[in-house]
Amino acid sequence: MPGEHDFYDNGEEYRERFGKNTTGAGWHSFGQKGVHFTGLVNVANIQEGGLGTLGQEQLDWLEKDVKSLSTSTPIVLFAHIPLWAVYPQWGWGTDDAERALSFVKRFGSVTVLNGHIHQVMQKVEGNVTFHTARGTAFPLPTPGSVPKPIPMVVEATQLKKMLGLTSVDYTETNHTLAVVDSTLE
Repeated sequence: MPGEHDFYDNGEEYRERFGKNTTGAGWHSFGQKGVHFTGLVNVANIQEGGLGTLGQEQLDWLEKDVKSLSTSTPIVLFAHIPLWAVYPQWGWGTDDAERALSFVKRFGSVTVLNGHIHQVMQKVEGNVTFHTARGTAFPLPTPGSVPKPIPMVVEATQLKKMLGLTSVDYTETNHTLAVVDSTLE
């Protein structure tokens, strides 16, 4: 899914390279081994320091996209900016996420993945598990620890401990997805 830096040209180059066969600003869904994946775009209309937004057109699409699915279908939503209010003062949330989440709360297993904040944070609300990932380029500060979320300067020897990757594995059981964070170290 695109980040805010992919929308410098309203996302045209991003969609040309990575978003063929997507809808609107690049949202899409697909099924894989019984799991329904939905990629949402919440950076298309973002303002500096503002919250992400999905918009009415994308919300209508999402509602239709999941309407016919069985409640036993595992759902994975992914977007760049968190779909939960991590720290709204820094724009770390999506203003219309609550409406989007209302369409998937009926499912038994919902996993919501995002980046943007460049650190690992997790939250569980009922059957919805939220997970943010580390950045691969630069670390950002802990929410509220400084006035603005600007890239942190860290010792070169510490950098690989603060950057990382996240992998998600699905095994067909009655358990949640296995989300594993690892540093670049």
